[in-house]
Amino acid sequence: MISLSSCIGELIQVIPSQNQLGENALWHPQHRAIYWIDIMAGDIHKYTIDDQAHQQYHLPYRIGSFAFLADQNEHQVIVAFEQGFALYHLETHAIAWLNQPEATLLGNRFNDGRTDRCGHFWAGTMVETRHTPEQQGSLYRVDHLGQYHKYFSDIMISNGLCWSPDGSIMYHADSERHCIYQYNYCQQSHALSQKQLFATTENHVFPDGSTVDTDGFMWNAQWGDHSVVRYNPDGKIVEKLVVPAVQPSSVAIGGPNLDWLIVTTSRIELSPQQLLDYPLSGNVFIYQLNNVTGIVDTPCGLLKA
Repeated sequence: MISLSSCIGELIQVIPSQNQLGENALWHPQHRAIYWIDIMAGDIHKYTIDDQAHQQYHLPYRIGSFAFLADQNEHQVIVAFEQGFALYHLETHAIAWLNQPEATLLGNRFNDGRTDRCGHFWAGTMVETRHTPEQQGSLYRVDHLGQYHKYFSDIMISNGLCWSPDGSIMYHADSERHCIYQYNYCQQSHALSQKQLFATTENHVFPDGSTVDTDGFMWNAQWGDHSVVRYNPDGKIVEKLVVPAVQPSSVAIGGPNLDWLIVTTSRIELSPQQLLDYPLSGNVFIYQLNNVTGIVDTPCGLLKA
C-alpha cells in the first residue's frame, strides 16, 4: 500500500528560482548550501541556508550535470556540458576540457550525471533533436585520471543515476522509455552486470532525477506526474509525494541533518493554462522528512584537477 504521509513531511520552504529546466539538486555540507542547475540557461545556482543568499553562476554553454571535486579549489567543479566533460572554475570562468566523446553526434547532448561511491563521475547523453533513425544516447564514466569510458548506448534520454548505500547497485533511467534499470556494480573493476528492470512508469510519466536514502530506498522525480516517489529495494512504490508543479525533475536529500527532501522543477513547454494552474513551477521545494536520512554525494576524486 502506498502511504502519503508516513515518512514524507511538510513543505517547509520554496526557493523562488523560476528555472526553465531545473535539475541536478545537490547538498554541500561544508558550504551549508543547496546547489542545482538550469540546463537551458546554462546556470549553476547556489542557495546558502544560513543567510538565504541565492547566487547564480552563468556558464558559457548549456549544462547537463555537475559534481564537486574532492580536495580541490572549492570553486572548481566537473561539468557535463552539452558537448562534453570539462573542469570549470565558477569564479574565474576558466574551462579545461577533458573530452567530448559525442562532439560529432549532431542533436545529442549530455544530461543527468552523478558521482558513484568511489568518486567517479558518470553522465549520459540524450537524443535532443533526431537527425537519423539510428541516433541514440550513451552512458559514460570519467575516471580519476579524467579519461572517459563508454558503457552502453541504445538510450533515448539518460537519467536517474544513483547508487545503493554500499555502492554495489547502480540505478539508471531511460526517461523516454519509462523505465528504471538496476545493475550490479563492481567498485574495483567498475564493471556493470546483471541488468534488471527495476520499475516502469505510466505513459504520461517520465522517470527523471533520483537519489538513494540510508535505508537503500530509491527516490525518483516523476516528470509529468506532479510527484516524487519512493521505491523500496524491490522496485515497489511505498510512498508518493505530490508537489505543486507539473514537472519535478531531480531530487536530493540534504540539509543540516540530512533529512530535507530537495526537489527541482521545470517550466519548460508548459501551456499558459498550466502556468496559471501551477505558478510555482520552476522553483525548488524543500520538504522536512520524517524518519528518513540521506547520503552526501561523494566528491569527484579527479587526480589531474
